[in-house]
Amino acid sequence: MADTEESKMPLLDHLVELRSRLMWSVAIVIGLFIAIFPFAEYVYQFLVQPLADVFDEMGGGRRLIFTALHEAFFTYIKLSLITALFVAFPFISMQFWMFVAPGLYKHEKTALAPFLVATPVLFFMGGAMVYYLVMPWAYEFLLNFELQGGEGTLPIVSEPKVNEYLSLSINLIFAFGICFELPVVLSLLGRIGIINSEGMREKRKYAILIAFIVAAVITPPDVISQVMLASVLICLYEISIFSVRLIEKKRVENSEKEDDEDDD
Repeated sequence: MADTEESKMPLLDHLVELRSRLMWSVAIVIGLFIAIFPFAEYVYQFLVQPLADVFDEMGGGRRLIFTALHEAFFTYIKLSLITALFVAFPFISMQFWMFVAPGLYKHEKTALAPFLVATPVLFFMGGAMVYYLVMPWAYEFLLNFELQGGEGTLPIVSEPKVNEYLSLSINLIFAFGICFELPVVLSLLGRIGIINSEGMREKRKYAILIAFIVAAVITPPDVISQVMLASVLICLYEISIFSVRLIEKKRVENSEKEDDEDDD
């Protein structure tokens, strides 16, 4: 009975540690949410700026609307929570690292650390690209479907809803951010031996086709943003091939070093 209790203790310790890390992560998200909510209006104005710039070019007097009394309030709540999660991501990553690091060997820590650093950086790069480049072109393209109207014709004017604009913008940012994680995912797969650089080079033409399919699915229906995302995905794929090749080279060097030590 005593042996059974002793065997359960490590698992119990891990669960307690996991609970502690989760509580700290939830606490920082809640704290950031409370701090950000009073400024949610300004965060939303920053997010809506690409559309505002397009409206200015088309003429002033444009607006966003909400059709339910509670719509703007809950939109600000949703935006504050998303912003809190985004800002808290480095802290959450740190908590994850503090949980898993004690159980890793030194070489495993060395291998995992760069991926934890690269993940938020690449996601931010994807979000910045969609905000500064894709959104202005996409919204200008979509607003070209407005109809001024005339005799016998009713005008068709865009009046976006605040919650629908938030959903569209956040979906675009997350879609591009996740796509930018391609080197991280492929490098991890290469590290554990599921893929190799030679196979990735041989399947390059399929990767290019998939890149254009993904771009066509997640971007607005304008050619510029689709080609832009597809081109970026292709570049990231080439970077992934180089990264996997470096991992393979390092693995071979470590294997040769171990063989030399065994011979000694």
